[in-house]
Formats: sequence, structure tokens, C-alpha cells
Amino acid sequence: MKLFTKAQRGFTLIELMIVVAIIGILAAVAIPAFMDYMKRSKKTEASLQLNKIGKNAKRYYSEASSYVTGTAGQLPAKPATGGCCGGTGASPNHCLAVPASFAADATWKKLDFQIDEDSLFYYDYNGASSSSFTAKATGDLDCDGTEIVYTLVGSATSGNPAVVLTEPAVNAD
Repeated sequence: MKLFTKAQRGFTLIELMIVVAIIGILAAVAIPAFMDYMKRSKKTEASLQLNKIGKNAKRYYSEASSYVTGTAGQLPAKPATGGCCGGTGASPNHCLAVPASFAADATWKKLDFQIDEDSLFYYDYNGASSSSFTAKATGDLDCDGTEIVYTLVGSATSGNPAVVLTEPAVNAD
């Protein structure tokens, strides 16, 4: 009678611990990088919307030889409570879109600007004179109470409209 011994197959405890350690190191590097990537992707909304305001303001300037004057209300309206920007449900830190609010404000209407989707930022516009304006996008992306502000400044020299977008510091929020 022959005795056959089966060779034990499987992983040793040390091999499993090494794999777990490698996965832990990869996660320690990847998770903060992923969170930073998510924040940067959220910030693009402000740049895109302010860019739209700038283009509309320059178009208005080319038609009327002046920027839109007046102060546009801060929209979407940020309530005192209810998340970072007052949203509810699936997106509590988003500002709820109310396109009718933009249409009701004469300055936003002249700029032909409105937000149709829930957003992370709220916007305001101040046309100080016919040759300059300032628009801002303000938001708290991670609901920590720290708001970041993007600023768009428009000016006109010798009849040439120009805009400059200023982003918050890299480590802001």
C-alpha cells in the first residue's frame, strides 16, 4: 500500500500579511490623491461659469459700448441652514438651481446669465461703472466652513474689453 502525501497548497500567513501591507501603502498614497483630484474637479465649475459671465459681459460691451452696470443679487440664494449651500436630498452641499431667480434680476437678465443645474458655488456681479465690473463665485466644497472665492474682473481701455480670472490659492479649501 502506497501512501501518497498531498502537498499543502495555499498562502502562508506571512505572504498574506505582505499583500495586506502593500495594499495599505497603495491606499495611503492613492486616497489623498483621489480626494485632491475630486476637489480640483469641483472647482472647474466656478471657472466655467465666470468665463460665461465674462463672455456675456464682453458681448454686451461690444453692443452697448459699456459693461452692464448695477449689482446682481447673490444667486443661487444661500440659506442660513441646510448644508454648505442649502441643498437637500442627494446633494446637500449643492446650491439648488432656480433659473427664475436669475430671470427676475434685471442685471443677471442683461448679462443673459443663469444657472440651470444645482451648483457648488453661488455667484454675484457688481458693475461699478460702464468700463469695469467684478463677478465672484463663492463656495464651500467640502462643507468645512471655509469658502473659496474666484474673482473675475472686467475692464475696458481704449474701447477694448478684457477680463481677468483670479483663482483662490492652491491650498485653499
